[in-house]
Amino acid sequence: MSKIKVSQKLSLIGKTKKQIACIKGLGLKRISDTRILDDTPENLGMINVVKHMLIVESIEE
Repeated sequence: MSKIKVSQKLSLIGKTKKQIACIKGLGLKRISDTRILDDTPENLGMINVVKHMLIVESIEE
């Protein structure tokens, strides 16, 4: 299974509850926080909601 590296680049101040929940669901807590996640439909759906707040990179294994 492929992996993706997700980094938060914007603050959660003034964002909707859905956007905040997606960021928390991805495991991100603050600006510049980074997580390596599986490339699953659930994760991709959350990323799609907040793609303007993230930096997403594909990781080859």
